[in-house]
Amino acid sequence: MTDTNFWLFLAAASLIAAIPGPGIFYVAARLYLLPLVSRFRPQQILVPILLLHSTRHLGMMFLTRGATYPGLPQEFAYPAAFGDLITAIIAFAAIPLVLRGSGFAKPTVWTFNIFGTVDLFAAITTATIYNAPVAMGPAYWIPACWVPLLLVTHYVTFVLLRRRWER
Repeated sequence: MTDTNFWLFLAAASLIAAIPGPGIFYVAARLYLLPLVSRFRPQQILVPILLLHSTRHLGMMFLTRGATYPGLPQEFAYPAAFGDLITAIIAFAAIPLVLRGSGFAKPTVWTFNIFGTVDLFAAITTATIYNAPVAMGPAYWIPACWVPLLLVTHYVTFVLLRRRWER
């Protein structure tokens, strides 16, 4: 197999591997979470989602030697790492606002959700452009397992943000 064929194979395999993850998490959300949306206040569903996204500081692993292989493109690593960190901070800051029913809760959750969603799509795009997966090493579990779940929870959050919130 030539180098060109190898990279084409790797790109195709990555695409095929990337499709089922969000699909599986979407089906799970559709079966188990979205039917409950009408029975709960949006805030009750949002707090666990915000807690989950508060762990996105783990994206800083893209800057850690040992968690990635040498040669991970900086054009991918730095924006992905700091985008995840900023998203985690906004998510964590939104939790007490949501729990207290603050008037700042919904705008903060909108900010978190838009920024976090754009960050994930930007990371997917730059990882693809700069061929980052080959140097991700052990940190590959982040885009392979974590990102599909995060994308689906961003979708659920958009659904909740469109609903009326009671204080």
